[in-house]
Amino acid sequence: MDSTIVTDQIVPAAGAGADLRRTPVSREGHFAWLDVRALDEALLPAVVQAALHHRIDGILSDTVATFEGLPPTVRRILAVDTPVAEDFPYDSVDLVIVSDRADVHSKHIGHTPDRGVHVVVSDAPTLQEACEVVREVPWTVLTFTDPTKIPLEIVIAAAENSGGRTVTTVTDVEDAEIVKLVLEHGSDGLLLAPRSADDVVKIARIVDHKLEGMELSELVVTKVEHIGMGDRACIDTCSLLEKDEGCLIGSFSTGMFLSCSETHPLPYMPTRPFRWNAGAVHSYVLGPDNRTRYVSELQAGFPILAVRTDGSVREVRIGRVKIEKRPLISITAVAPNGKNVNVIAQDDWHVRLLGPGGSVNNVTELTPGDKLLGYVPTEARHVGLPITEFCDER
Repeated sequence: MDSTIVTDQIVPAAGAGADLRRTPVSREGHFAWLDVRALDEALLPAVVQAALHHRIDGILSDTVATFEGLPPTVRRILAVDTPVAEDFPYDSVDLVIVSDRADVHSKHIGHTPDRGVHVVVSDAPTLQEACEVVREVPWTVLTFTDPTKIPLEIVIAAAENSGGRTVTTVTDVEDAEIVKLVLEHGSDGLLLAPRSADDVVKIARIVDHKLEGMELSELVVTKVEHIGMGDRACIDTCSLLEKDEGCLIGSFSTGMFLSCSETHPLPYMPTRPFRWNAGAVHSYVLGPDNRTRYVSELQAGFPILAVRTDGSVREVRIGRVKIEKRPLISITAVAPNGKNVNVIAQDDWHVRLLGPGGSVNNVTELTPGDKLLGYVPTEARHVGLPITEFCDER
C-alpha cells in the first residue's frame, strides 16, 4: 500500500490492504503480551500460570503446542516467518503475526480471526513502512533498535483514528513504563519477553495501573489560629496544574485538605502553575496507591497525586521541594464523620485552599463556618500505609 507523508500525518492511499481495515477501535486502556519464544521450557508453566492469574491479554509463541490448554481469556498469538500451510489448525490461534507485510494478505491465513505484521524500525525507510503498516492492518508489532522514543511517537501519530493497534517490544519494566506514556496515551500494547513469573507480575501492574477518582468531602472550618514561626514547604511539580487542582495535605491521617496550586493571579508576583505552597514539614501528602508521605520526606522525582475539585486524579512528579522558615497558620475543621481535621500552612494571604465548586479561599481570610474540600479516609496510617487500628490524632 502506498502512502504519502504530509507533515506528521500519514495519508494512506487505496491499495491491497483495504480489505483488512476495520472500524477504528477505542484506545482507552493498555494491555500486555508475553513473548515466550526464548523462555526456558522449565519456566514456561509458571509464567503461563502467572499470565492467567494476572489476566495478561496474550501469549506470543512460534510453536502451536504452547497454546495447548489455554483458556479463551488469553489471546493466542503465533509468530511466523512465512505463511503457514493451508491445512494449519486455525482454531488453535487467535492472531498470526508475520514478518513480511506482503505475507499478511496470503490466502493461507485467510481464515485466521486476526493478523498483523512485525516491523523492526532501524532507519527512515523502516519507520515509513511502520507508519504505512499501522494504517493497513489491525495489528502492528513494533521493535525499535535505537533508544530514542521519537520513532514510536511518529508511529503512534500515524495510527491515530486508523483502527490499527500498536504493540511495542519493551526490554524491561522501566522501558514499559515509558512506552506506555509516549504521546500521553502511549502504545496500545506492550510485548515483553519475561525471564521469570515475577516479570509477569510487574508488567501486569504497569498496564493495570489506573488512578480512580476520589470522593471529596466538605470540611467546615471551626478554628483559625496564628501560631508563629515554623518550617513550611513549597512543592514544585513537573506538570502544569489546573485552577481547580490541588494536592491533599493535612496534619492528621484521618483528614486532608485540598491545597490550591498557584494558578490564580497574585498582586506582587507571577503565577506559578506548577506549585503548591503546601504546608508545614510535618504534614501528610497523599501519593499513589493510597500512601502518604511526610512533606519533609519528599524529594525530586517522587510521585504525588494531583486532585481536582470534581475528584478526578492524576499522578505528577516532584521537581523540587523548597523548605523555608515562615509564619504559620493553623486551620481546624470538622469532617462529615464528626472528626476534627487540621492543616498548618504558611500564614500569608497568597496561600489558598480549595472549596466546594472550585472556590478559592485565602487562608488568612478563613473564619469558622467556611466550607473547604478535603479527603476523609477511614484508616489510620503506619509508615504511610493505611492500617486498621486505634489511632487518636490531635
